[in-house]
Amino acid sequence: MANGSAARRKMFTVLLFVLASAAGTMVIDSCVHQPYVLPADQQTGDPTICFEQDILPIFQSNCAKSGCHNAASHEDGYTLDSYTNIVKKGIVPGNPAASKIWESVTTADGDDFMPRNAPALNATQLDLIKRWIIGGAIDTGGCSSVSCDTTAFTYSGTIAPLMQSQCTGCHNSPSASGGSLTDYNSVKTAAVSGKLVAVITHQTGYSAMPQGGAKLLDCQITQIKKWIAAGTPNN
Repeated sequence: MANGSAARRKMFTVLLFVLASAAGTMVIDSCVHQPYVLPADQQTGDPTICFEQDILPIFQSNCAKSGCHNAASHEDGYTLDSYTNIVKKGIVPGNPAASKIWESVTTADGDDFMPRNAPALNATQLDLIKRWIIGGAIDTGGCSSVSCDTTAFTYSGTIAPLMQSQCTGCHNSPSASGGSLTDYNSVKTAAVSGKLVAVITHQTGYSAMPQGGAKLLDCQITQIKKWIAAGTPNN
């Protein structure tokens, strides 16, 4: 009898342990929350941001490169060369903090920090990406109504920002393929040689730029041509 009682007590103890473990697992599982996603009817976007002109070039220039996140390399399963691919993984509409891509360009360390082996995105680029995600990470299309003034073509106000948004992700050092476009002298050299206009107008015999991205707006090309015709001033 004593042995039978001991056996029953042992079985009862095991049963209690199993039930407690199951209950603990359910409590833990119940505390795992899915990240907040902006409801579809509130994903109206930021009217000051055009995906194709403001957001896509940042990803194409800085991320969708050979050995990183282009279609051939797709490091860590990320391909960042189009709207569909960008929002497929790592973007939580309305919630930058829960977006892996946002984390990788702001707070990640070591090999997880992006762009890898290249300058970090600047404050303007980060602000654009953050506001785009907050607005729902929507595709606004080509944005034909994007403001562009062909009478404005100073280097500091027009040309340098264009180079930064469209080109310097790839052309960030003299050793980069095609050279650097990060400073006035390098941009002037490309402009005076005729190569800058040749690549942005997609002339035969030249690699079309931005590589893999949409052609610059006609207005933007006009701004660059006017700056060159004015003598490429550092103004």
